[in-house]
Amino acid sequence: MTLPAGAPPKLKLNVCDAFSQLPDAYFSRVAPTPLEGPHRLVSVSKAAARLIDIESDEMSPNAVIALISGAQTPPGAQPLAMAYAGHQFGHFVPQLGDGRAILLAQVRNDAGELWDLHLKGAGITPYSRQGDGRAVLRSSIREYLCSEAMAALGIPTTRALALVASSEEVYRERIEPGATVLRIAPSHIRFGHFEYFYYGNRHE
Repeated sequence: MTLPAGAPPKLKLNVCDAFSQLPDAYFSRVAPTPLEGPHRLVSVSKAAARLIDIESDEMSPNAVIALISGAQTPPGAQPLAMAYAGHQFGHFVPQLGDGRAILLAQVRNDAGELWDLHLKGAGITPYSRQGDGRAVLRSSIREYLCSEAMAALGIPTTRALALVASSEEVYRERIEPGATVLRIAPSHIRFGHFEYFYYGNRHE
């Protein structure tokens, strides 16, 4: 599906960004790089959407694709890539960060709960190093299914709200179609956020 000319419809979201109000040392401000079209809406988790008060009749394919392909950010949102430390390939990395994901926005639902909208495969960030910032359809399907399966089993996990595929070519072991997954969770703060400042001797 190619988005029609003109501004696509927007999902109604109560944006209430809090993480972006922290000092700049915690993140880098960066907008998503839109996936090349045409796009295909592979799946939407209606159960995950209800957590942020989006009902089925509000989720037009064009609106979902516009948000999850990176073509559109919620009004009032301040997209950013988080900075944190972590282990990669068996080695500790003092500055790992969101290398291919962007915190699009934080939204508050009618119950007063704050939810992160975290877009994986969103493009290059200051933490991408030599990566392309993209995700491929194969691994994105796996993440989408595993997230929703774990939630159905009652295991605390990030939720996968929707998955979009594109015609953009992404190079891994072979050429694969690119994709994005919109993950939602009450928070994406991890242990590595604390390690990032601890090992950087920024204890204040």
